[in-house]
Amino acid sequence: MNGILIVDKPAGLTSHDVVNRVRHILQQPSVGHLGTLDPLATGVLPLVTGNLTRLAQFYGSSEKTYEGVIRFGFATDTYDSDGEIQGPAQTVNVSLEQIRVLASRFAGLIEQMPPPFSAKKIKGVPAYKLARKHQEVALKTVQVEIKEFEILGAQADQASFRARVASGTYMRSIAHDMGRQLGCGAHLQSLRRTVLGEFDLNQAHTLEELDSVCKAGTIDELFIHPRRLLPEFPCVTASEEAAALIRNGRAVNLPELSQARQVKVFAGQRELIAIATRIAGTLFHPRIVLAAEPVREVASKK
Repeated sequence: MNGILIVDKPAGLTSHDVVNRVRHILQQPSVGHLGTLDPLATGVLPLVTGNLTRLAQFYGSSEKTYEGVIRFGFATDTYDSDGEIQGPAQTVNVSLEQIRVLASRFAGLIEQMPPPFSAKKIKGVPAYKLARKHQEVALKTVQVEIKEFEILGAQADQASFRARVASGTYMRSIAHDMGRQLGCGAHLQSLRRTVLGEFDLNQAHTLEELDSVCKAGTIDELFIHPRRLLPEFPCVTASEEAAALIRNGRAVNLPELSQARQVKVFAGQRELIAIATRIAGTLFHPRIVLAAEPVREVASKK
């Protein structure tokens, strides 16, 4: 079973928890995800299954869109509502104009300090493992890009937002830094990912829905059509002869597609067999092979 499913991740589960549940539902060990969500967060979590787990390398820099709520008045050690309160809580009443002015300071390319409770590694050890042991977490700032950051509303001590960001951006850190700049502390109250790359909530399914559909034997209906994956790469349908060569890692001539550097190669309408890179002219070499040459049965001699 090779494909991509979009799960609407519930709060309280890690991304790995979701992967394990889907492995159990599908009865398939080869399942991975395209972009971690914190346990607090909900929303779009694309899962890759079977041979298509190899596509994960193309999604490492995918743009993401989030909606959420920032609560002002106190910070937490995790920078979200799952953490322990840091310092005394303050009574805060923020205004929409005030928070919009503050949010404008975070637009574009900024230097951001990742949260101490994060997967960033320090000498090979994830930062969250050190933070849990109350050991020093010496992280360095990284450059991230906030492409859009819109404050949708503000009332009392909370502000709702929508943000479109480049890969590697921590919304928890933005909430924490906004609270620090206001001098009252803040943390991420809730977060929902609505878009990752070409995937959005309209394509997402709950774990309960996956389980029900799988038991009914119609799980294939929920997989994203492979021609919709990686839309930046044009689709090419290979001839039977060319497909056989590609399955064995051989370079082939493919139909001319302007000057596309990389293409998705299909055998028929649905079987994605490779991502290929142009060598010269119409000659392409498979960068990754996703489907090997099918094994043919040989009639036994009597």
